[in-house]
Amino acid sequence: MIERVAQSEPIARKLEQIGTERAPVKFSHVVPPAQAFLAAVIGSRLRKTVWILCPSVRAQDSLYETILNWFPSAQFLPEAEFAAVENVLPDPEIAAERLALLAMIDPPKDGFAAAKSEPGPHLIVTTRASLDQPAPTRGAVSAATLKIKRSAALTMEQLLEKLNTAGYERVAQVTTRGQIAVRGGIVDLYSWQAPLPTRIEFFGDNVESLREFDIDTQTSVRDLRKIDVLLGGADDQTGFVRDYIGKEDLTIEIEPDEKSEALIQISESWIETGPEDFSGAFQDCDIGEFAVGDFLLAEAKRDQFVKQLNEWRKNKARIMVYFQTEGEIERFQELISAEALQDVDLALGTLARGFCFPAANLVALSAAELFGRFAPHARRRLYHAERHRAQIDFSELTEDDLVVHLEHGVARFAGLTRIPTSTTGEQEVLALEFADEAKLYVPLEQAYLVSRYVGVGKRSPQLSSLADSKWARAKKNAASSIFDYAGKMLAVQAERETVPGHAFGPDTKWQREFEHSFPFRETPDQMKAIIDAKIDMEQPRPMDRLICGDVGFGKTEVAIRAAFKAVMDGRQVAVLAPTTVLAQQHFEVFRQRMLDYPVRIEMLSRFRSQSEQRKILELLRQGGVDIVIGTHRLISGDVIFKDLGLAVIDEEQRFGVLHKEKFKELFKLVDVLTLSATPIPRTLYLSLVGVKDMSTIETPPLNRLPVETIICGYDERIIRDAINRELERQGQVYFLHNRVQTIERVRERIVDLVPQARVEIGHGQMDSDELEEVMARFVAGKIDVLVCTTIIESGLDIPNANTIVIDRADRFGLADLYQLRGRVGRAEHKAYAYLLLPREMMTIGAARKRINAIKQYSSLGAGFRIAMRDLEIRGAGSILGTAQSGHIMAIGFDLYCQLLKQAVAQLKGRKFQPRLDVDLRIDFVATNEAEFAQLGPDQRIPALVPANYVSDTGLRIKAYREIAEISTREQFERIEREWHDRFGKFPAAVDNLFLLAEIKLAAAKTGITRVEVRERKLMLTRRGELILVDGKFPRLVAKRAHLGEVLELTKKFI
Repeated sequence: MIERVAQSEPIARKLEQIGTERAPVKFSHVVPPAQAFLAAVIGSRLRKTVWILCPSVRAQDSLYETILNWFPSAQFLPEAEFAAVENVLPDPEIAAERLALLAMIDPPKDGFAAAKSEPGPHLIVTTRASLDQPAPTRGAVSAATLKIKRSAALTMEQLLEKLNTAGYERVAQVTTRGQIAVRGGIVDLYSWQAPLPTRIEFFGDNVESLREFDIDTQTSVRDLRKIDVLLGGADDQTGFVRDYIGKEDLTIEIEPDEKSEALIQISESWIETGPEDFSGAFQDCDIGEFAVGDFLLAEAKRDQFVKQLNEWRKNKARIMVYFQTEGEIERFQELISAEALQDVDLALGTLARGFCFPAANLVALSAAELFGRFAPHARRRLYHAERHRAQIDFSELTEDDLVVHLEHGVARFAGLTRIPTSTTGEQEVLALEFADEAKLYVPLEQAYLVSRYVGVGKRSPQLSSLADSKWARAKKNAASSIFDYAGKMLAVQAERETVPGHAFGPDTKWQREFEHSFPFRETPDQMKAIIDAKIDMEQPRPMDRLICGDVGFGKTEVAIRAAFKAVMDGRQVAVLAPTTVLAQQHFEVFRQRMLDYPVRIEMLSRFRSQSEQRKILELLRQGGVDIVIGTHRLISGDVIFKDLGLAVIDEEQRFGVLHKEKFKELFKLVDVLTLSATPIPRTLYLSLVGVKDMSTIETPPLNRLPVETIICGYDERIIRDAINRELERQGQVYFLHNRVQTIERVRERIVDLVPQARVEIGHGQMDSDELEEVMARFVAGKIDVLVCTTIIESGLDIPNANTIVIDRADRFGLADLYQLRGRVGRAEHKAYAYLLLPREMMTIGAARKRINAIKQYSSLGAGFRIAMRDLEIRGAGSILGTAQSGHIMAIGFDLYCQLLKQAVAQLKGRKFQPRLDVDLRIDFVATNEAEFAQLGPDQRIPALVPANYVSDTGLRIKAYREIAEISTREQFERIEREWHDRFGKFPAAVDNLFLLAEIKLAAAKTGITRVEVRERKLMLTRRGELILVDGKFPRLVAKRAHLGEVLELTKKFI
């Protein structure tokens, strides 16, 4: 295709002009879809670095995703997005993407980095504005780049000295760029420009291995031969991006302005004087107008298309049709005969509209245009890895935290301390403070008995007393109540098993095509939720599945696929949403996804006239409507289905009690899928497996950036700049003012500050119809700034709203701030949350501290540690009910979940043990460093995690907890693998610790409850009796006592 066009006139002549004379050249009358193609032709033929300058970020996104069809190695240089406040760092992901590309354009002199970059010419897509944005001076990045190869002669000390000088921060665990962590012979390092952090393992004075690792799991993902480490240059922003355009580079400006000095200009308008023959123009293809569903439903339209194909074929035209997914290609081949598609190339790619180039007899068509769908998706992959939301980490303890000791109850963690154990040694212990200031010291190796207390609600529990049995009673009461609760849940489950339901058939060919046509990549847990729902639907009992996940994480797609499956089986589907605006949004999404299939979707809401509603109701009765979407209007008496097969209930908790009762009654025999945006803790989810059918979606979609949180005093210049910056990138703004009495005054002030903006009000005291009307206009993009109270719709997905300004942020709790901030940041652009405080509060009080906490954890998911914990526990409370929440309050969430798991296992006749119930007493083993130091290697062998192997105490506590919780062989092998990867080669003490875990596993397998070694005699207890061989205890015979022999002897009794 590219060759064909490059050799035709006037393209060939103009390329010659550029290549030999470097004379400015204008390509006019090029329709927008063809601009990317022409730029790819120029880049391919001239074999130079080409800079494509787009007029806006939106145009850049669109051109980049299109140019990948013909130039897959094209690079994307994002604009640096800045907040309206000075001294706020640009987003680290975008900064890293810019740095990496600039380093590639300006490689180190020895060509080391150049070897890593794409071969052949570079083609860089950016915006005009980005050329004048600050960047490191040319040469600064390459001069400050340290190159490390595998097997290179480099000591750990030399590397650490360089990294310290360069300002890298030393931490226990690397989580963000500019950090290093050191453990034994391993250095974890996250370079400023790197896509992922690197693990460097040393052996003596050499680099033994280089591995990229995942931030969330902290485990390696792939081996590397060499890496670049940026030691400086990132902070030096005294140059400009335009400095990187070399003398031989070419610049192509798309839709240039009058002042343009670009060498090559591409424009849709006729910018040349004396236009050439029209055959030299890139023009729109005349295939007729295809509205939504035309191509699919109207045979006449398809005939018209085939006729046009034949015309082009007669003229020996080269015809290409671009599709976004494999599913679209399969669907297209079903609709158009193979004969009609002879000599037509069908390709995967993104093209918003087709174009023709008569001079080269070329026709490029877009499936999006044929199917009446004009929303191509972005394929740009941002650097940051997919992040799961961080889970509650019960082993993460900070001083003054409330904790739960499994045997003694609720205490306050007073920190780590060292206590003397004898005249020679000190032991590191966790100090716990109980009621009446009683102290308990827990050795580090028993840290698994202590977990962080997480309760429900705002009240703190009383500290337990070491002197009475209240804790034991609380534990017993909770266990009994949990057992009853689990029993009731299982009874409901069993009852549902006996109710006859409809077993849907397996996936059809259309179902597979439909799923292939999803224009995004499913996240792993989204895929699991889809599979879970479809398996449930194929069972002969009614489904009742809950799907939990944040807004924008892909719950709707799960519902869409389930609905499509139901329709393919000849059943109808009802989708209920709590508000009309949310129902309208679902209606548009469902309709857009099912465009290519004969599925009739209607909506019942007050947005429809009475006569329209009557018509829809009649069609529903007759089976003429496949999917109906609406509010609680759908459960009115006049709504009668011919054959309802599936009900999807979105945000069930927002419906009233009476509505919920009606749902139970109406949908008793049909499959029900409930969607909830209230997250629940993973530990609870795992405890409820087998009791309640649930799926959780925790992975944010690809390219989701964390929200930049800016805390500042109230300042109208900041408000004006924040709104203007968002409007400049064609976005929308929430301005949150939570006082209805003064909200009108605030709106007027914003109109004064930003007169060009369309500003409206939304609050809970408005008439509900009026409020929904405002929200609908905001969703449709007809309002620029919405001045509102906390009424902002939680379920609405408005990717275009990417700035939220929260006035008097000090009046909100942490969880509320976190939820409000989550209303923005659903697109690939950087989102901003401005938290405004009264000026006098900028330095004092709990509000400032609370708001700083939210800023500190602004990364996607990490905010969970503070606010999401509150939200999830609220979610847990709403699922479990008030009585169970009381028990969580009494014994803490971690223990509650363990008891719940235990109750479920017991009721199902299975054995559950959070830890192996094997008591080890081996006289030649020292399980802490103090004991080993005191008795020495002649009398003891160490089985512990030495401080010089894992120096950070928090990580050491976590390590002991991990090893204490090993209950299966798979767990054992996974933890062994992970430790090897994260901490390096095991010292003897850690090898022994794993041998102890292996002895426990071997003993538990055969019911042995105690393994004791005293004076080389092995005493094993099973069912309360000692095991003897020929009337004697087995003895260790090796010259030097070691655990390997104990393990082998224990295995003999399996």
